[in-house]
Amino acid sequence: MALDDQADGVDEAGVQPITRTPKGSGRRLRGAIAHYLGTQIVSGAIAPGEKLTGEVANAEALDVSRSAYREAVQVLTAKGLVESRPKAGTRVLPRSRWNMLDPQVLAWAFSGEPDTDFVRDLFELRAVVEPAAARLAAERRDRDDVKAMRDALTQMRRHTLATDAGRAADRDFHDALLEATHNNALVALSASIGAAVSWTTKYKQRARALPRDPVPDHIKVFDAIAAGDPDAAAAAMRTLVDLALEDTRLSM
Repeated sequence: MALDDQADGVDEAGVQPITRTPKGSGRRLRGAIAHYLGTQIVSGAIAPGEKLTGEVANAEALDVSRSAYREAVQVLTAKGLVESRPKAGTRVLPRSRWNMLDPQVLAWAFSGEPDTDFVRDLFELRAVVEPAAARLAAERRDRDDVKAMRDALTQMRRHTLATDAGRAADRDFHDALLEATHNNALVALSASIGAAVSWTTKYKQRARALPRDPVPDHIKVFDAIAAGDPDAAAAAMRTLVDLALEDTRLSM
């Protein structure tokens, strides 16, 4: 039930029509419609400022119920992608309004070729957050935190980042590191940071294998945190993020 047909061009009224797609039902259908529209918006096929066709027309074009279409638009609204106003319709909001750290929006962005500025922004965010988090983790980690990071590293080594299991372990490592800060505000970022790590890692391998093995970079971060060395932990994490960005640039 993938809604994978491409959108047509903008009509004379400046409205972005959508091609007909198969029927479905329930939560899965709502998610499929949201995915279809979300990827169209994030990719730029439906640009900021453009207006979607009306509820009735779009529901008919997608061959779905009006309620399913309305619920999908509500999903997009909650993520800051669109805004609906009485008599004005539903319009795509500027990128500055999008919740780009939402894991689902990240997934939509990386479903195609993400904007290079967007990739840069993600790594700049990681470069700000993760070294500071590694520093705090080195100061505050407890035995359970160290075990969680060690277990994740074991799985990363076993499966490698070329596999789904290895990438899941990579995400677990970064989640465990944020948990080790014992800072609830940082822990709240774990879903976003984890999704960014996962999608950029997968993106780097879409056309070829990783240019190098990043597991040793993670080991250096872990060793510094386990040793309780904040400066070394922050430096190792900064190097990890910088090298990950360089690997991503090589794949773009």
